[in-house]
Amino acid sequence: MSNEIIGLIGIAVLVLLLFSKMWVGVSMMLVGFAGCIILGGYGSAAILLGMIPYTTTSYYTLACMPVFIFMGVLISESGLGADLYIAARTWLGRLRGGLAMATIVACGFFAAVCGDSVTSAVTMSKVSYPEMKKHGYGEGLASATIAAGGTIGILIPPSICFIIYALITEQSVGKLFMAGIIPGILMVIFYMIVIAFKTKGKSGEIPPAAAEGYSFKEKLISLRLIWPIVLVFLVMMIGMYAGFFTPTEAATIGVIVTLLVAVFGRRLTVNKFINALKETLSYSCMIYLLLIGAYVFMRFMAFSRLPAWLSNNVGILYTVYEVPRVVILICVLIFYIFLGMFMDVFPCILLTLGFVYPVMEEIGYSLIWFGVIMTRMMEIGMISPPFGLNLFVCAKSCDVPMGTLYRGIIPFVCMDFLHVALLVALPVLSLWLPSLM
Repeated sequence: MSNEIIGLIGIAVLVLLLFSKMWVGVSMMLVGFAGCIILGGYGSAAILLGMIPYTTTSYYTLACMPVFIFMGVLISESGLGADLYIAARTWLGRLRGGLAMATIVACGFFAAVCGDSVTSAVTMSKVSYPEMKKHGYGEGLASATIAAGGTIGILIPPSICFIIYALITEQSVGKLFMAGIIPGILMVIFYMIVIAFKTKGKSGEIPPAAAEGYSFKEKLISLRLIWPIVLVFLVMMIGMYAGFFTPTEAATIGVIVTLLVAVFGRRLTVNKFINALKETLSYSCMIYLLLIGAYVFMRFMAFSRLPAWLSNNVGILYTVYEVPRVVILICVLIFYIFLGMFMDVFPCILLTLGFVYPVMEEIGYSLIWFGVIMTRMMEIGMISPPFGLNLFVCAKSCDVPMGTLYRGIIPFVCMDFLHVALLVALPVLSLWLPSLM
């Protein structure tokens, strides 16, 4: 039996373990360790299993991951995330569909300091859903807006997904962060267009425009609510863009600024601080377990030579049989949408990236650009019926039937495909800012 076939059997066993509801990190570790024993012997497999946990968790670039998570949780616990919604509501609330638009804008701002889609969705569910219901929005539109808006959190930097992608593909974290800014802003605009189009019809989900409005002075005053988020984002992004500090240092500085704002603004109690530490520890441990399992599994894949075999054969399709590389790209993107329907973003990346990115590199695509596209496709999977993770999170947080949420999310998913098509047709949207670094 060839090494490549053993690799395929290992993938099949891994899928079976995942469907049996075993933890993803543990499943990858078990299959990877067993595969390394079969291909390299117990001695080398035991050495790898002893080394990988340390070498993975001690990687310098990864040190910023728990710090960014801590910063996002602090902002949620201190109520700064709620302030974003209040400010957006002041500017947009009088428009028909304005509260839904305000939710999308608030998600965009929250994404600039959070880096995780589920955290964004949960935070906005607590803040914006009651307001939309009180003002007459239908359950489907209100909950779907939150679910879709939450996906912005993993595209606009800082993004935990980009950090992990950079670690595996050996790309620049700073360039990946910059690559996500313009697509993230476009994503906010596209979602607001969906809501604007729904206001054209006579849908019962869209209430009439709010009778009360705010003066321009009141709108300007409301901007004071978002200055902490803007300050944190600008300090990190300008510092990284100008080369004053690394992404890891930017994360630390961002947490310090967030803590100072929360403490001096009397937003952070001891209990909230402890809760933030507990949530950060829990989330970080989950990701570290995934990473360790993924690296053990990737060593098994390297021993099996399956990624190299796949890359070579795709390269032959591209060079010898002249299959357009966009066809290969579309197949990969459909695969990621399907995977995103069943799994969270991080397991998707760790499970597949080891043999997908060599293929993209082989056919000539930029790995910085592909990082944005891949992340975007899996986020579509997270709001695609029937198993999108953000849908389950919002259904539980908002207490909305899944069928109602499914109907509400369809227009957002359709707009997502247009957004991805634009990013594929115009790679400069993702690559322009990184090229200036």
